[in-house]
Amino acid sequence: MSFAKSDVFIPFSPPCMGNEEEEEVLDSLRSGWITTGPKVKEFEKRVAEYVNAKHAVAMFSCTDAMLLALMVLGIQKGDEIITTPFTFASTGHVICHHGAKPVFVDVDPETFNIDPRKIEEAITPKTRGIIPVHYAGHSCDMDPILDIVQKHKLFVMEDAAHAIGTEYNGRKIGNFGDITCFSFYATKNLATAEGGMAVTNNEEWAKRMRILTMYGISDAREIWQNRYTQAGPIHHDIVELGYKCNMTDLCAGIGIQQLAKLDVFNEMRGGFAKTYDDAFKGHHGFKIPVIKDYTKTTRHLYPLLLNLEYFDIDRDLFINELKENNIGTSVLFKPLHFHSYYANKFSFKIGDFPVAERVFDQIICLPISPKLAKGEIEKVIETLLFVANSFKR
Repeated sequence: MSFAKSDVFIPFSPPCMGNEEEEEVLDSLRSGWITTGPKVKEFEKRVAEYVNAKHAVAMFSCTDAMLLALMVLGIQKGDEIITTPFTFASTGHVICHHGAKPVFVDVDPETFNIDPRKIEEAITPKTRGIIPVHYAGHSCDMDPILDIVQKHKLFVMEDAAHAIGTEYNGRKIGNFGDITCFSFYATKNLATAEGGMAVTNNEEWAKRMRILTMYGISDAREIWQNRYTQAGPIHHDIVELGYKCNMTDLCAGIGIQQLAKLDVFNEMRGGFAKTYDDAFKGHHGFKIPVIKDYTKTTRHLYPLLLNLEYFDIDRDLFINELKENNIGTSVLFKPLHFHSYYANKFSFKIGDFPVAERVFDQIICLPISPKLAKGEIEKVIETLLFVANSFKR
């Protein structure tokens, strides 16, 4: 049978929005309350309930959430924070912005999450905490991590950018660590265009993060009411050096509707992932993702590994062939120690984290989103198999 490429480009991770989200945005525009307001408060409440946390603080991004989380956790210049090199820049950047040092630990070869067996050897007297990253929506193995944390009296801040709805041993990610941070960026399972949130069971930390999102104004959530209602104080007090990273009601309204659909969205992702699994398992050119029994994954990504010995082209050329055939993909992630900033500042070199490096060389993240149709997923599969057959050694 002859192969014909897709008539249209199939994107890697398009957002899935409907009439409900549109109506929320219009409602905010018509009300005049387009910045932080009642919808932000409601969105925070619903996310906290969803992940079974006591407090939630909405922000403009997950990066903001992690930055402020580390601030309230008391990170200081010269501290060391253990995390994975196989992550987006945000995870490392928030550590560096506080004058601390990221200490990378290599990843598990099956889950691509931080390998708990290698953490203790990275601990020094300067170690203050651990940032596990739940890659692709597959939870880290939290029990051994929490045992290490308790033994060495460290904090845990979870980077759950991929993991809204993920479960570990039957419990949703969101209250294992001291603070957990979610991303609601446009490509995420729950998208608010731009957005993030920190959740915690510590009331004082939540209160302080809320203040820090609005310049350090002690009663910022109340004083903003002056613009729209008779409520709110006349004067305000800036109690510390804060930032400007609050979420808007425009974004929160979208989030409220997306949260209501999240479990269905995640199930759809799971169905698409199974379709990929069934198509690629047993193929000598591919290795499908491994899902451990302890997790219920959100399938934020579908990371497929290429067996480079099977092909006469490398991963990048393989991706170019897919692109030429109207298939969008992504490489997530280029390890942080490969980037110039981290290599130069911390003297990292190739070979420091061999598992993460090997995964990076082989990985292709395939299109996955509830926005996509079954026929588009089937076209992705058809195209991958065509390219694989065309460039087999």
